[in-house]
Amino acid sequence: FSYAGKKLGLNDARGTLFYEFARVVQEVSPKICIGENVRGLLSHDKGRTLEGMISILDEIGYNVVTPVEVLKAINYNVPQKRERLILVAIRKDIVIEYKYPKPFSEIYNLKDALKKGKLFDSDVPKSKGADYPKHKKDVLDLVPQKGYWRDLPLDIQKSYMQKSFYLGGGKTGMARRIGWDEPCLTLTCSPAQKQTERCHPEETRPFTVREYARIQTFPDDWLFEGSISQQYKQIGNAVPVNLAKEIGYSLIQFLNAYQETNQENLTSISLESASMV
Repeated sequence: FSYAGKKLGLNDARGTLFYEFARVVQEVSPKICIGENVRGLLSHDKGRTLEGMISILDEIGYNVVTPVEVLKAINYNVPQKRERLILVAIRKDIVIEYKYPKPFSEIYNLKDALKKGKLFDSDVPKSKGADYPKHKKDVLDLVPQKGYWRDLPLDIQKSYMQKSFYLGGGKTGMARRIGWDEPCLTLTCSPAQKQTERCHPEETRPFTVREYARIQTFPDDWLFEGSISQQYKQIGNAVPVNLAKEIGYSLIQFLNAYQETNQENLTSISLESASMV
């Protein structure tokens, strides 16, 4: 749906996932609600999609915290370069200010994700994972740690990239081997996809399911259901656990502040009532 300069109502969003989100918010009437999406929502349809969401939340009695922030997972104890737009809306009868979580100073890398250390108390457990087809493996065998397609011999660059080779631009995610000492690039739902290869630093293969989960900061005892491809999809679609935890803490701080203010108001009312008796 598109804002297109007009004030949108809830019914304009029918058939979208956001409609269901807003419908539940309207029905449950929580003090605060939160939504997550990709960074591209900021600019989608020249910003009109986000404007429409804000308009609908306004209609059902919620003020969106502005500016809507994009949080970088690497700033919240996640060994991955992943950005997520976090939309927060507060019920209009509440005047407490919400504050996005403050970023941490320490940045974690792939080694922190997969080896025993600061993030995890053991090496990543063995698990199943996808494989590269032979032609892709032969190409990625030639890519060094922290390297990508431009590190290949010119003739292989051309044959592997095909038309993309002549289009220019970055494409730094293609034929990419992650280094131990850097955060992983954003994980996708398909670990062997050509545009977004994320190759293991030492072995020429995609990350396993449990390695994927570690990079998203899931605990090792968290179970994923379905086929291998379905498990990759569940992990790739998730908000990184440590980022979600910090957002959760920020909500707790907001609700605690609300409760304290309400308690003070109740005490004040009680004292006034007592003085009138």
